[in-house]
Amino acid sequence: MRIVADVLVGLIAALHVYILVLEMFLWQKGPGMRFHGFDAELARRTAPLAANQGLYNGFLAAGLVWGLAAADPTGFRAQVFFLSCVVVAGVYGTVTANRRILFAQALPGAVALAAVLAAR
Repeated sequence: MRIVADVLVGLIAALHVYILVLEMFLWQKGPGMRFHGFDAELARRTAPLAANQGLYNGFLAAGLVWGLAAADPTGFRAQVFFLSCVVVAGVYGTVTANRRILFAQALPGAVALAAVLAAR
C-alpha cells in the first residue's frame, strides 16, 4: 500500500507542477486560454492573478515532494498536511470558481490522502 500511496502523492505533485506551468507561463498562450476559455484580453488582465495562483500550486508540489523525500515521521506528516491543503483548496475552488476543480484537484487529493493514511 505504501507504493500505491507514494505513486499517488507523486501524481498529485506532478499535477500541481503542471498547474504552475499553465498558470505562470502558459496563461496568455494557447494552452492557458483554451483551458479556461479566455480571450487574449481577459488572459492579459488576469495574468498576474494566475501567476500568483501558479506559485501557490508550486508550493503544494514542493511540499508533496518534500513529503516523499523526507524520512518518517516528517515525510508522513508533510504528505498529510500538503494533501489536506490540496483538498481544502480544491473544495474552495469548487465552491467559488468552477465545479470541475472538485474532480481535477479535490477528489484526487482526497484519494491520495486516504492512501497515505491507509499505508501508515
